[in-house]
Amino acid sequence: QLQLVESGGGLVQPGGSLRLSCAVNGGTFEYYVMGWIRQAPGKEREVISCITRDSASTSYADSVKGRFTISRDNAKNTVFLQMNSLKPDDTAVYYCAVKDRGPYCSTSVDRYKYWAQGTQVTVSS
Repeated sequence: QLQLVESGGGLVQPGGSLRLSCAVNGGTFEYYVMGWIRQAPGKEREVISCITRDSASTSYADSVKGRFTISRDNAKNTVFLQMNSLKPDDTAVYYCAVKDRGPYCSTSVDRYKYWAQGTQVTVSS
């Protein structure tokens, strides 16, 4: 059974940075396509970034492109999300998740089958 454990959320001022981490236990991490999904208050969940198994391909939602960077360390079974130039609109609960079968990224929330517990990111002065 897969277990995903997130860390790194919190309160940050506009323009600041945060780094989220997500450790995956109980499976073969290098086989998984990983995504970061967020849900802002009153909004639907949104896939904001994804990374393939070997880090050869990454994708970003337009809302975070150029500010966020996804990466992974297969030796440590961990995926990261570096978030820079944070804005109040980035306030949300952030989830890392394992995508279902297949080697490619997806922007569909329904393709992500195993989820972490979520971590709150609040951007406010």
